[in-house]
Amino acid sequence: MIPIALHMEFPPAVAASAALRPPAIVSPAPREASFGQVSGRVFAGTTRVRVLVNGVQRRSQTVSGTTAFSFSLNLPARGVRIRVVAQDASGARASRSVSPVYGLPRAGRPFPTRPSANDAVLGRRLRSLARAFPGTAAVYAQDLRTGRGAAWNARARFPAASTLKLAIAMETLRTLGSRPAAGSSVDRLLRSMLVYSDNAAANSLLVRLGGSTSGGAARVNALMRSLGVRDSLMYGGYETAALTAAARPIPLQVNEQPSIGIGKYTTAWDLVRLHRAVQQAARGLGPLAHTSGSFPRGDARYLLWLLAHVADHGKLDRNLPGGVSTLHKAGWIRQARHDAGIVYWQGGAYVVAVMTWNSGGVGSRSDVLAGRVARSAFDRFRALRAASASSLADASVTT
Repeated sequence: MIPIALHMEFPPAVAASAALRPPAIVSPAPREASFGQVSGRVFAGTTRVRVLVNGVQRRSQTVSGTTAFSFSLNLPARGVRIRVVAQDASGARASRSVSPVYGLPRAGRPFPTRPSANDAVLGRRLRSLARAFPGTAAVYAQDLRTGRGAAWNARARFPAASTLKLAIAMETLRTLGSRPAAGSSVDRLLRSMLVYSDNAAANSLLVRLGGSTSGGAARVNALMRSLGVRDSLMYGGYETAALTAAARPIPLQVNEQPSIGIGKYTTAWDLVRLHRAVQQAARGLGPLAHTSGSFPRGDARYLLWLLAHVADHGKLDRNLPGGVSTLHKAGWIRQARHDAGIVYWQGGAYVVAVMTWNSGGVGSRSDVLAGRVARSAFDRFRALRAASASSLADASVTT
């Protein structure tokens, strides 16, 4: 990454020119995840536009009058405040800010779906981790840029627990056609359901969707089928009482099948597809953006922003280094414990799901497994990215 000189925020004593209009910021919007694209428009009289992140200048560009601007930044992996400043020839300034925004790396921006390619090295590691779990486990990890990854038992059905709350949120936003207003009842319900995994909030949203929890579940199931997610089932509502290298594709099979009975179920493969659909829709790509009716990019970025604030740590993220963001949705009941999501790092992004089941009950061992799987995938994808960069550098030298 090219070093950027730091310039502190302009002093408040500099007043905006009465004739100079503040910039219009198109992207990002408040309550969105951003991959660093800051765009909008400045107006007549503007000669320079500057972008500041958390008070630090990151870009500056000369302009002429009314014109569109677009900057691509590397944002820190946390909440940020973005300020765009317009300046005229006399030095007078007018500005506009946007927050809260959650920063994600440019390298993690969405790409079209890549054909999957099984990585034997990662596959051996994930298989070893999954088979050592005292019960039944399923794992899936895939680099979203290259398609390389590995899986074990990825199509086995497990009790879904709260993992399918992501699908409820997707159908809610699709039905609304636009993100809910900040502080509105739907905004509060979505936040409670995803960030705090509140069952009552999930049931309220299901009722809003279909008149009853079962009616709402039918709507969610229809959405999942439209996305090709066919090994998952939203079965009614939730209990509101507390409950204790090669061309070969990544293998999608059932190695061990837990006995789950009747109820909600899903698979590791379906969970990664749900998260990937949200990721791709943030750039207008993938089935959620194109085959499920109205799902604007801003809605997907709002959903990613919610997932970035999930208050359930120590699972996929437990062994990952600083500066890495895990946007995820976990779920658990006494016999099953899962976590699935997207891990963003400066080299890109990968999707990962870890599911566990034991008839006698599961606990922290499931979280340990999730952490080991996510870290194994991180180490492997980072090594592959470094090797690819080295090969490109060698090729440029020889030519």
